[in-house]
Amino acid sequence: MPVWDGFVRLFHWSLVATLATAAASGFFGDATWVEVHLWSGIAAAALVALRVLWGFLGPTHARFGDFLAGPKAMRAHLRGLLSGGGVRHRGHNPLGGAMVLALLLVVALLAATGTIALGGVLKSGPLAFATSFATGWELRGLHRLLAFLLLGLIALHLAGVLVESRRSRENLVLALVDGRKEARAGDHPPAPRRARPVVAALLGGGLLAVSAAAVWSFAARPGLGVPSAPLDPTYAEECSACHVAYHPSLLPRASWATLMAGLDDHFGENASLDPETAAAIAAYLQANAAEAYDTKAANRLRRVAAERPFSITATPFWRRTHAGLPEALFASRPVGGRGNCEACHGDARSGRFDPTAIHVPEETTP
Repeated sequence: MPVWDGFVRLFHWSLVATLATAAASGFFGDATWVEVHLWSGIAAAALVALRVLWGFLGPTHARFGDFLAGPKAMRAHLRGLLSGGGVRHRGHNPLGGAMVLALLLVVALLAATGTIALGGVLKSGPLAFATSFATGWELRGLHRLLAFLLLGLIALHLAGVLVESRRSRENLVLALVDGRKEARAGDHPPAPRRARPVVAALLGGGLLAVSAAAVWSFAARPGLGVPSAPLDPTYAEECSACHVAYHPSLLPRASWATLMAGLDDHFGENASLDPETAAAIAAYLQANAAEAYDTKAANRLRRVAAERPFSITATPFWRRTHAGLPEALFASRPVGGRGNCEACHGDARSGRFDPTAIHVPEETTP
């Protein structure tokens, strides 16, 4: 007999696909996979929101009232299972219902912590305008812990499906494909409920539309502590005459002061400027150094190498994030050296260094 309606089945397998994509891109993908991770997470969150609606407006076995039970009912069901008996539920049994609720809750928390981490660390998304890097970084850790918790719940869920399939002598996986399960004498009698698909569609569509509009509106706000002004023209002109004009937020104030004090020996060259120009550039660098901003680059590049305090490529953060790149890439014609950030980072001059703006040149021949 029909048990799982089309929406429940579509939701289940779509959630499997989106979570698998999010896990693969999050655990194994590099920085360039952040968009895949982001969109798979958004899809999973939207699916969960729609499933919650369907839990109140769907047919009998889709409703939360059919399978969510209190501790007493769950203990009774567990005792029945341990004694070799127990009442069969055509829908989710009380333990399965608790697992459904746990999975939905953890996916929702993953979406929430991921949004906060995105806003604070990458300064993107609807919460970028209000989230500091420190907060985002802390929530990034929680997001990762929740991801491991979700993997554990999924493992328990699969084990439960296998045990229940064997105990009840039915293929529960197949039931979530064709939606049908055998009716048997002694089954737990459900309270029949009629689905309200039109109301669910209107509420679901409205929820998604309002959410999308809110996300778009908030995401358009400037990120907290993100540089917004273009580079000072005098600084850009003087520095780009010989090399890339780095955004001031990529080094701390002390490093810029040391660099400006030694222009007569600037990486082996005499880059001395007239006093007025040098003073103007020094003031600009001090006002816009790493301490003035809250991007990931500004926070991480404040820790410099003691022996080379004004070299970005000598910082521990730069070395760690670029450690896996081949030497041939830096020596290639499109890049031309370790210090040419603009060769791979399309937003280097803005100081943001968003992973979605990374485009590593394919040519690696000198």
